[in-house]
Amino acid sequence: MVFSSSLFLFIFLPIVIFFYYLPFIKNRSFKNTILLICSLFFYAWGEPKFVFLMILSIILNYWFGKKLNDFNDVENHSKCKLYLIISIAWNILLLFIFKYLSFFSNIFVSLIGNNDIPVLEIRLPIGISFFTFQIMSYIFDVYYKKVPVQRNIFDLALYVSFFPQLIAGPIVRYETIASEIQDRKETAENITNGIKRFILGLSKKVLLANYLAVIADLIFDGDFNSLINFNCLNAWIGAVSYTLQIYFDFSGYSDMAIGLGLIFGFHFEENFNHPYIASSIKDFWRRWHISLSSWFRDYVYIPLGGNRCKKSRALFNMFVVWLLTGIWHGAAFTFWLWGIYYFILLVIEKTCSLDKCKNIFVRVIMHFSTMIFVIIGWVLFRSDNITNAFVFIKKMFSFNELSNVSLYDNYYIKNGGIVLLLGIIFVFPVINMLKILNNLIASKLNGKILAKTYTIFVDISISLLILSAFSASVLICIKSTYNPFIYFNF
Repeated sequence: MVFSSSLFLFIFLPIVIFFYYLPFIKNRSFKNTILLICSLFFYAWGEPKFVFLMILSIILNYWFGKKLNDFNDVENHSKCKLYLIISIAWNILLLFIFKYLSFFSNIFVSLIGNNDIPVLEIRLPIGISFFTFQIMSYIFDVYYKKVPVQRNIFDLALYVSFFPQLIAGPIVRYETIASEIQDRKETAENITNGIKRFILGLSKKVLLANYLAVIADLIFDGDFNSLINFNCLNAWIGAVSYTLQIYFDFSGYSDMAIGLGLIFGFHFEENFNHPYIASSIKDFWRRWHISLSSWFRDYVYIPLGGNRCKKSRALFNMFVVWLLTGIWHGAAFTFWLWGIYYFILLVIEKTCSLDKCKNIFVRVIMHFSTMIFVIIGWVLFRSDNITNAFVFIKKMFSFNELSNVSLYDNYYIKNGGIVLLLGIIFVFPVINMLKILNNLIASKLNGKILAKTYTIFVDISISLLILSAFSASVLICIKSTYNPFIYFNF
């Protein structure tokens, strides 16, 4: 079930909100039970078989957590570490079987050259990487004594399966919402802010990402060797379109998840912070998919020793993190190379201390160069294989072809230029800029009546804008076919 579908918007979500906010239901445990049942139904709607796999994983990790806590209390570190290793092995095995076993089976059959051996075809459960990493964060938090063990298995199940963030994140740490599972407050302000945030995310997905996807798919899914119009300009249009698409698609889902969480009293941490205004690769990863990068930092990089060790060891730790980042995204050499690509960029950046320069001119140059490297990275990420990625990237830098192409006659610009322009505009913190401008104007107004009139005008304008965005999004959702989020695949 997709957030941007009519089924979710007009049937599932209203039913969940109706039962959750029934006036005679005050008991927190009962409200949690409603959310748990609805969340399991939400996942079972698209994954009727795999919901039992998720339940099994919850039960096993609940038991692992109790064992970790028991031996932590008596300071039996050897047994505590043993159960930690077993729990990690189980969760990694789960990911390996469903995400990578088919991939390695295919490689094995190709290497031995025996076509009589059948290749394993294992269907990938939607969102398995997200809910597995969430479970592992709980295990790590219990092991490091950051949080008390969860003794109510149904509360742990709610944390893992809560439908807003179940399928495509953000990866919510257990310590982030541990206290809110039984002790949270649903306020009118949170509900209002949650609705606004949900509409923002829906608009990103439906009004921008889906249309940018059409441009990107037309260019990326073509035969590069036979397409006559696959020139330098179109290669850049395709690369920029996908760069914008994946941002609005994924950040849109995160906005919707955060908004839905607020509606039910949960506060999820931000997952995106305008990554395309970054002035360095390091800065980009502080802003992009924050929940994943911070997960690897806290649970892999720091336990390995981080940078508080010999330089060679620190580089090895970085390499492990970025290789695992690529592997996490899927069983494809393009993802793995994409992870290593960022490792190389970050090593160069760190060695040259490029991210520490304060000169404005240099920072502007750094921003543009960062975006070029990010766009190249997304080409590698989006391509079906490494060969296609290199062909595409080579075409992007065939500048000699620009003399033979016309910007005004370009098919993609003529038909999708407005969407591309809007996409480029809204990667900047436009809303924050407007808030600053609004506060500046309000502070300059003299007289209570004038200031109050201006405030009312701004509030009405914002409400109309939100309503218009929601109405347009809903109309498109009703007319459009199934269009899943990119990160459903991970």
